[in-house]
Amino acid sequence: MSTPHGSDRTPAAVDHRAAVAAQTARFVEAVKGADLTTPVPSCPGWTLADLLQHAGSVQRWFAVLLNGQIQERPTSREVDLRLPAGPQGLADWLSASAQVAAEAFAATPADLPMWAWGADQHARFWARRMLFETLVHRVDAEVALGIPSAIDTELAVDGVDEFLVNLPFASFFAPGTAKLRGEDRSIRFSCTDADRDWLVRLRPDGFGLDGTGATDVPADATVRGSAADLLLLAYGRLDRADERFEVQGDEELLAHWFANSAF
Repeated sequence: MSTPHGSDRTPAAVDHRAAVAAQTARFVEAVKGADLTTPVPSCPGWTLADLLQHAGSVQRWFAVLLNGQIQERPTSREVDLRLPAGPQGLADWLSASAQVAAEAFAATPADLPMWAWGADQHARFWARRMLFETLVHRVDAEVALGIPSAIDTELAVDGVDEFLVNLPFASFFAPGTAKLRGEDRSIRFSCTDADRDWLVRLRPDGFGLDGTGATDVPADATVRGSAADLLLLAYGRLDRADERFEVQGDEELLAHWFANSAF
């Protein structure tokens, strides 16, 4: 398997801990007063209430991992979620979940070595992962409610990077990724609004980001779009056939990628 580019660093420009709080606040603002039985089209079978409970549960679970400074994969996911008595309290409960996370962040040095399922075996992994769980589901809520949704370009670039860096390690909960193999085939994801792109290589033994940083290396397929749109594409919220993307090259390779990279 090729080594994921940037597997032991996160961009200094993004304060993931502060961004978790900011994205949670936007999430809560979007759903305050909304009908929580509203379906969430991007999460089939879920309502806004389900979405809120999921987002807050993730924050509280990750906080437990941080507080415990875990050094190996946990065998249980049991955690006292302190759920409200009824769905009408879920928005405030999500706000409280972010505060639980903030307290765990404050008590845990970002560079503390910890077990993590992804590439970066430090406490900072969990803050970065929590951020994009929260951000994507904030967008899910806004789309479900017909609210205009936007993602900061810098955050979106970081989110695409976080997704692609960690995807090679996700097979235990995203089994399709084990099928992402090929005879040295490559896909480039390129931002149209930022000076950043990613070259993914599929090899017989697996896949990962090309770590050379070369931008002039030809790819078998290329997808170009804004950083925000690429992030939503990575998470299956947009389709590559959408007019917002410029797609070139091997369509069969792209179909294989998107069929098996679901996170």
